[in-house]
Amino acid sequence: MILSLINVHFSTMKKEIFTENAPKPIGPYSQGIISNGMLFTAGQIAIIPETGEVFRGHIKEETGIVMSHLSEILKAAGLTFNNVVKCSIFLSDMNDFQHVNE
Repeated sequence: MILSLINVHFSTMKKEIFTENAPKPIGPYSQGIISNGMLFTAGQIAIIPETGEVFRGHIKEETGIVMSHLSEILKAAGLTFNNVVKCSIFLSDMNDFQHVNE
């Protein structure tokens, strides 16, 4: 017989983060969730919150829009970019690296 024990901390509270200043979720996810004192955000794309349309333009402007969304989600959680430990940015074209990094 094999016995497996799983340790689960049941007192973990999750808190949903939402702001009108970033695109509303269009699926079964949240803009952000705080769990165990850490904020987890959903992936962001360059959606114009007022219209719901995807921005079509230069990657530098697109990146600015996405970072603005993330800033608003952080603000709604009482945080800033100074609190960020890890951020992943996925590029479809490595030639955009310099523009995204700016």
